[in-house]
Amino acid sequence: MEIYQAIVLGIVQGLTELLPVSSSAHLKLIPWMFNWNIPESFDVALHLGTLLAITLFFFKDWLGLIKGGYDQVVKKKKSTEGKIFWYIVAVTIPTGILSLVLDKFNIESIMIAIALIVLGIVLYIVDKKAPSETKYEDMTFKQSFLIGLSQAIAAAFPGTSRSGITMTVARALKVDRESAAKYSFLLSTPIVLAAVLVSIKDFEFTLAFFMGVLFSFLVGIIVIKFLLNYLKKGSFKGFAIYRVILGIIVITMTIMR
Repeated sequence: MEIYQAIVLGIVQGLTELLPVSSSAHLKLIPWMFNWNIPESFDVALHLGTLLAITLFFFKDWLGLIKGGYDQVVKKKKSTEGKIFWYIVAVTIPTGILSLVLDKFNIESIMIAIALIVLGIVLYIVDKKAPSETKYEDMTFKQSFLIGLSQAIAAAFPGTSRSGITMTVARALKVDRESAAKYSFLLSTPIVLAAVLVSIKDFEFTLAFFMGVLFSFLVGIIVIKFLLNYLKKGSFKGFAIYRVILGIIVITMTIMR
């Protein structure tokens, strides 16, 4: 693998992992379009960059969550942080198991395109119709569990997008846009960390590896900040439209090939 390929894919990972447009789809489609021979483990390796970006950006949040979770069990002291921490723990276990099972399935580019289009349409409709009634700190266990469990679908269907489906489900459950994005980012941390640790033995620690991770990390930080600020007033409409257009392009290219 060439260094420029690693940098391009690192930038793509940083952009698409954190936006509801599917990083797995882009990381499969770009090598397919340009006939690049990319090791399968490099996909997971790039997630290390966005994992570091999320961890750094929400470092204070995670410290608060861990402390809140500890205080809730040991000191019997209830708090928003403690509640959210145990919500994340409770949903991560079944989601991880389900993800491992569904990850055994494999689909081709045409199915990736369909997943892009279908979830794009669903995201657009749900985001437009659903009211913003629930903030991050007021989320219930039911909302948290359903949002978290939806992550597993992305494991079976590249093109669905982990962030895309969690944000869509959150909006369907009337969580406001900014809170939906923040909770989606926090939820992804333990799942992505587990995926990285499981695959780390397959990583090739070359210059290309480090460049890919670096650019994934740097772009990831920028994207997190952008999305959280954008969703204070903006909607998911643009991302939904992009998904549909990309899906149509992929189907057209597949037919032409």
